[in-house]
Amino acid sequence: MSSNARTAFDENVKDIDKLLLLHAAEGGDQPGRRYGLEVLNKSAIVLITSFWESYCEDIAEEALEAIVQHAPNSDVLPKEIKKVIAKTLKEDKNEIAIWEISDDKWRAVLRKNFVALKTERNKTFATPKSFNVNQLFESAVGLADVSSNWKWEKMSTTQAANKLNGFVAKRGDIAHRGSSTSTVKKSEVVAYLNHVKKLAAKTGGAVNRHVKTITGQALW
Repeated sequence: MSSNARTAFDENVKDIDKLLLLHAAEGGDQPGRRYGLEVLNKSAIVLITSFWESYCEDIAEEALEAIVQHAPNSDVLPKEIKKVIAKTLKEDKNEIAIWEISDDKWRAVLRKNFVALKTERNKTFATPKSFNVNQLFESAVGLADVSSNWKWEKMSTTQAANKLNGFVAKRGDIAHRGSSTSTVKKSEVVAYLNHVKKLAAKTGGAVNRHVKTITGQALW
């Protein structure tokens, strides 16, 4: 099994496979540059970034819902989540706001806060680089430094983060400069897609373990 977020991600990236097939159908698979097809590569870079962004947001929301539903009590919540609740109450001008988390009402506070944070994140998370991804998971579910899990054979956490950041920056160049941006090769599309698939797997595993530690139940 896998998370709902991963299922949606896997379905989304089929569009990239279609673009790569279209590229091969139009230009063949032989070595050499294909003129007139670079727009497919640029489109793929933009889409992969969007799918990665959506995956991170979706699995964070899925994890939070699991925590809200299955955490036995507020005592097991990570420090970062408790800080979020405390901050919300501190900023509330209602003198009896503390009673909003009495009994099990803290669960509703967390859901409400996630919606508010999501609105704020929309301003910054359009660039899902490593720093913003770390912030997302820490603020949403109390999982600090999720990028520390991004490592595999011949790939350190620093290398994985830098590689992601480079591709996301390339997406920004394409989005803001269009056809005037630097050349994007098919090999870069393949490399980015494979990299993001690995990042999604490592991120999902970390989130799953985090949820299980809090609730006693795995996310999937």
